[in-house]
Amino acid sequence: MYQSPRRLCSALLQRDASGLRRLPALGLRRQSSPPAAVPRPASPRLLAAASAASGAARSCSRTVCSMGNGTSRLYSALAKTLNSSAASQHPEYLVSPDSEHLEPIDPKELLEECRAVLHTRPPRFQRDFVALRTDCPSSHPPIRVMQWNILAQALGEGKDNFVQCPVEALKWEERKCLILEEILAYRPDILCLQEVDHYFDTFQPLLSRLGYQGTFFPKPWSPCLDVEHNNGPDGCALFFLQSRFKLVNSANIRLTAMTLKTNQVAIAQILECKESGRQFCVAVTHLKARTGWERFRSAQGCDLLQNLQNITQGAKIPLIICGDFNAEPTEDVYKHFASSSLNLNSAYKLLSADGQSEPPYTTWKIRTSGECRHTLDYIWYSKQALSVRSALDLLTEEQIGPNRLPSFNYPSDHLSLVCDFSFNEDPEGVL
Repeated sequence: MYQSPRRLCSALLQRDASGLRRLPALGLRRQSSPPAAVPRPASPRLLAAASAASGAARSCSRTVCSMGNGTSRLYSALAKTLNSSAASQHPEYLVSPDSEHLEPIDPKELLEECRAVLHTRPPRFQRDFVALRTDCPSSHPPIRVMQWNILAQALGEGKDNFVQCPVEALKWEERKCLILEEILAYRPDILCLQEVDHYFDTFQPLLSRLGYQGTFFPKPWSPCLDVEHNNGPDGCALFFLQSRFKLVNSANIRLTAMTLKTNQVAIAQILECKESGRQFCVAVTHLKARTGWERFRSAQGCDLLQNLQNITQGAKIPLIICGDFNAEPTEDVYKHFASSSLNLNSAYKLLSADGQSEPPYTTWKIRTSGECRHTLDYIWYSKQALSVRSALDLLTEEQIGPNRLPSFNYPSDHLSLVCDFSFNEDPEGVL
């Protein structure tokens, strides 16, 4: 029986609204010993408060708050029927439900609660921002953009075969707090995510209470659905702070290749800065994975570029594109973006000595097939209209460790990328 996605979202939001204060009690499990490190400080006050709230939350879970197999089956049913026509018939599934009635939360308080959950794990790695341009004074604060493939939970536990990663490190009760901790540490104004399979029950309700407006577009047929006890399809998600931006226009794009619709998607939104009145377009995508699909990715990239050409009125509107392209810089799809008439540059090239080389890796994992160390994730931007003020440095090999990613320290096999952008006062200014 079909259930309204909006009604489902409402139930999940109620669940999260009542359950937020019990975050530390969301399944602390005894686990095998993580790597030796200085433990995180626990928060006895928050843990005690969470314990006191858990009784009321349990009674709620017996009514509308269940997230058991029934919900997973509903998501699976939705995903199986989701195609180009279904998206237009049920647009409420692809956008955030109204959550204005939810009480805002302090990001510092949520960060404390996440750290309380993670108190048995090693502390998060220290990463520093690298200043890239200081000669572009602006009367407005920079725009911080975060790009991250967060690793779909169903894939991490069920299909990706991270042979060096202890299964305890992948448990959602704690891994979601690691993801939130990373986001809260950098406080992006715009957040672009891939492999999101816990949008409605985790990211949308929590981030909306932090002031973000979000949009989710699932893959028409997600590999997550092949995993038993999945939480629904994975897809791309785009969040922006409502205090800083106004949504002007939004487009969900199902990418094509050789005129055929594919299983990969993108979201593109035109935002207006409330401080300056300037408009720009931000897009998020996740292209086809695996060796042997290079021409397919190239076609998907060309289709996305054409869509963005139309959306930005021929590059009249500045553009930021975030994504896991599943492509090294040697691939054609990368070259198409680098040579596009949209006048794009890759932000993380600016960390290299000559400003021309991508980082040596943005993902590093060990699977049954061997060790995989690749540069696949990018933040592209309109180089004539925007400047990169700073970029978050990558984790070192020593920080990542011999077992690679994901780990007790880091929740995904991909590193997050974070950049601070500002508009060029001189439209011809190029970084």
